[in-house]
Order: sequence, then C-alpha cells, then structure tokens
Amino acid sequence: MAQNKSKANKPNGTGSIRIIAGKYRGRKLPVIWAKGLRPTTDRVKETVFNWLMPYLHQSRCLDCFAGSGGLGFEALSRGAETVTLLELNRQAAQQLNSNKALIKAENLNIEQVDTLDFLTKTPSLYDIVFIDPPFNQDIVSKTIMLLDKGWLAPDALVYVEVEINAVISFPENWDLIKEKKAGQVHYRLYQVAS
Repeated sequence: MAQNKSKANKPNGTGSIRIIAGKYRGRKLPVIWAKGLRPTTDRVKETVFNWLMPYLHQSRCLDCFAGSGGLGFEALSRGAETVTLLELNRQAAQQLNSNKALIKAENLNIEQVDTLDFLTKTPSLYDIVFIDPPFNQDIVSKTIMLLDKGWLAPDALVYVEVEINAVISFPENWDLIKEKKAGQVHYRLYQVAS
C-alpha cells in the first residue's frame, strides 16, 4: 500500500485504484479514505506483479493488510485461484466487499479482522503472501513470525512493503530474491526455502 497522493489519503473523501492487467484489466474500483491507507502506486504494483507473474496462475494468495485491496484484486485478475484479504478497518472492509460484488469475484474471501489474531488460528497454506501494513506500526516482524508457523506453502513467495527506514528481521530460510526502493517505500520479494 504505497502512497498514491493523487488518488487516496484525501480526508473525508474517496479515490480509486486501477487493475492493471488480466481478467479485470482497466477496471477502477472505489477506495475510501481511512487512516493509514496507502494504496500501492501503479508503478510499484506493475513491478511487483512482473516479479510474481510466473507464480500467480492458480496460486493461493493472502493479503495480510488489504487496505484498498489493490494487491489482492490485481492477483485475482492475473490468475490467482483464491485470494484472502484481511482488513481491520470496518469501513475499508465494507468497501472491499462492495468491490468484490462489483466485479463478481467468487474466489475472493474478505475477513474484517486483526491480522495478528487471524494468524493465531489453525493455518491454511498460501503460495503468495502480501505484507503491506500501515507505516510505523511495528507489526511486520510479528506478522512474519506468525506466518512462519505453518501458513506458508513450500517455496512460498512473500512480498513485503515497508517504510524506507524500517528495521526488520527475517527468518534464515527466507531468501531475498528481488528488492527496490521508490520514494519512502522499500519493497522486497522473498522466497521461503522448503
């Protein structure tokens, strides 16, 4: 959820996200303004999905901090088998459900829940996981620790987007395969060794 100054973060307003490619290519989905919401810019999203393209088809995806749903909807559009979006903010979760209905996405599951609570439940296996929380909340390391307890399929890919100065510890079996910086955002793709 990187900053998108022109489309979101407008107090008392709305914006939109655009699905770049795939089944829903070109569709614009409404986004409400909510504290901490940072829809990933199209430029960053395009890079990330170029990285993920060989792995997306029929993958099971989990977006731990869905916000606008930009990453999850893009994954679904590009061939993911199922996508689960976790979002704590009630209004943002309602908007995600509205957008799900708008594009008639049957294989999309939306949970209005605290991610750390969700990850203490009995795990399901995911092939691709997105970790893109509100900045400066100190929850990435906790999320990683919980994911590493049975949520990741063999050779799972984990996308992590954080503020440029964030200090995070990653498990030894997580191999960094791609990384870039854009403005105040540092984004990385890890592959979890089996």
